[in-house]
Amino acid sequence: MLDETLDENLTGDEAVEDDAEPALPRYAGIILHPTSLPGRFGIGALGPEAYRFVDFLGAAGQSLWQIMPLGPTGFGNSPYAVRSSFAGNPLLISQKLLVEEGLVEAEELARAPAFPADRVDFEQVIAWKEELLFRAFRRFCAQGRLRELDRFVDANQGWLPDFCLYMAIRHEDSRAWHEWPAPLARRDATALAEARRRLAELISYHAFLQSRFADQWAKLKIRANQAGVRILGDIPIFPAHDSADVWAHQGIFKLDPGGRPQVVAGVPPDYFSKTGQLWGNPVYRWEVLKDENYRWWVERFRRAFELVDIVRLDHFRGFVASWQVPAGAKTAEHGRWVPGPGMDLFARVEAELGRLPIVAEDLGVITAKVRELRDAAGFPGMKVLQFAFSGDPFHPFLPHNYVSKCVVYTGTHDNDTTVGWFAALSKAERENVQRYLGSNLSDIASDLIRLAYQSVGEMALVPMQDVLRLGSEARMNLPGRGEGNWGWRFRWEELDPARVSWLHELAATYGRIPAKALSNAESQSEPEARPAST
Repeated sequence: MLDETLDENLTGDEAVEDDAEPALPRYAGIILHPTSLPGRFGIGALGPEAYRFVDFLGAAGQSLWQIMPLGPTGFGNSPYAVRSSFAGNPLLISQKLLVEEGLVEAEELARAPAFPADRVDFEQVIAWKEELLFRAFRRFCAQGRLRELDRFVDANQGWLPDFCLYMAIRHEDSRAWHEWPAPLARRDATALAEARRRLAELISYHAFLQSRFADQWAKLKIRANQAGVRILGDIPIFPAHDSADVWAHQGIFKLDPGGRPQVVAGVPPDYFSKTGQLWGNPVYRWEVLKDENYRWWVERFRRAFELVDIVRLDHFRGFVASWQVPAGAKTAEHGRWVPGPGMDLFARVEAELGRLPIVAEDLGVITAKVRELRDAAGFPGMKVLQFAFSGDPFHPFLPHNYVSKCVVYTGTHDNDTTVGWFAALSKAERENVQRYLGSNLSDIASDLIRLAYQSVGEMALVPMQDVLRLGSEARMNLPGRGEGNWGWRFRWEELDPARVSWLHELAATYGRIPAKALSNAESQSEPEARPAST
């Protein structure tokens, strides 16, 4: 349970009367993926602007920062289709911090191209940053620091060698791994040994990138935690097919003898798409994982909690049953539900790692069995206000129907912004919203934020786009669209200081500034590793 794993019981002056139920801690937070941070170099990074964002969260009374998966992205630049469930995205490495480390020259940054300020041009960023990072690696080697890298590799033996080899082979052959020469695709020991010898420098380069990501992320997380901010991360249920995960662990996925998926994951037609969502990810052989005591999943959770404080399990209903579509299908309409591991998996994880703070993404086609698993595991579910205004007073996403053990969102990364959502509503739907809010709806983003904070839900989370009151042009993702997603970035000048004060007042008014977070923020000194804000 989140209250058990995040906070101690209230004592002393905070104690309640003996005959009253103790109040659960309440939190408020902002959803912003690090790629959306401002900055001069085309994409958000783990440097000064990230530290400035942590300062903003503290000033606004926020105790949560929700992010999307941190892994290195592949086709489409989606953080939900990464090359590894364990690795970090090198594009997030701060070049400014590399300058401080003596691995990049300041003059190199001065020669950076003119990047867009409000969107990520991934192609341009990747071309510039990869060249910069490889020069940084050469300087790292010249500084005689390879032994430092060896220690990092030794500490991450469970996933790093396979990932680095996979990425090095991709430099040589950019096709999906199942199209590589058969000995490499099927992981023949002799072929792998020869590849390690041939690609030794590239393997070290990718280990270097992971070491810099790990160092920068760890320091940023320490700074956030010392400021009373916990980081809420994300575990997608299925990894991408063209990933080190699937290549290195082929036996736990439903693949044909050539390494291609036999069936792929998705969801049936729903609110987001009339033909469903065809994700294309391979699905698990849960019986094999069970025989292995779910070792791969245990290690995945272990790694996730090295990086973040709380985990949101994306597509939680897939642990009860997942929608599996025959490989080669054009849409997700003609699939079938296939049972998942249920409580067996979470019992194994808890036996190995203890009780963990987890949020269940229980949206979509939810059955009684999904709710039963969520509650048996002790995970709070999600409530999305944008889904609530059908006119049905018993709709589960209307706040008067909530239980306290839930996480309330105005919208998620898959939704339109609240301003964009409201603009697209029918007249009848707008009337439903107005009737419920009792507002003139002149500032719908603020209205929904206040509604989320007012609710009994233990956490209230708001996309940064809603804080800034932005329209559909700032949408992060449109499910079913293959291109043009994940690129939104904000600019500091969009953030009115009065808006920061309003958020803080809102969090204080509705009891969403935990006393423990306040005392931590007041008592902790700033870490030596913190870069100056710019």
